[in-house]
Amino acid sequence: MDIGIVSMRYAKALLEYAKSIGAEAEDALYKEFRMLDRSFRRHPDLRMALENPILTAHEKFTLICTAAVGEAPAGREFTRFIGLVLKNRRESFLQYICLSFLDLYRKDKHIGVGKLITAVPVSQEVCGRIHDSASALLHASMELQTEVDSSIEGGFIFDINDFRLDASIAMQLKKVKRQFIDKNRRIV
Repeated sequence: MDIGIVSMRYAKALLEYAKSIGAEAEDALYKEFRMLDRSFRRHPDLRMALENPILTAHEKFTLICTAAVGEAPAGREFTRFIGLVLKNRRESFLQYICLSFLDLYRKDKHIGVGKLITAVPVSQEVCGRIHDSASALLHASMELQTEVDSSIEGGFIFDINDFRLDASIAMQLKKVKRQFIDKNRRIV
């Protein structure tokens, strides 16, 4: 069975259900699934644990709820949905369901996702200006993540939706190196 079809069906059904309940439930589910997505990204072993046949459904349920909300109690809609996923033995698709739900929610609410990677930490003022500029450019609200990566040596990399602006020193050095190699090949 195709992973994309299964995850999209579950995500669409969950979004429609959340819309029928109200905006508060929709927003609460979005927050819980964002946290679950972060947990999947930070802990790749989480997915392997969910696919482990030795763990019981209750243990998997507890693991998922902890990954999504920590020590706080999970929302009613979230727990019912996770129960449905576990009942139908679709826990191996949960990460893809999570990503599909987040994508559908963002499209529905006109939310853009941006990621700013810099070599040194950036001040809140600069982040705010970038956030406001990107929001105005997209005509949507923005979620901006910042990350520090010293390997880019300077400059920045800005990802927004499916577009990447790479103005890092490391990329510029690679371009110069490539041009130098290509030019020297022609000479020989």
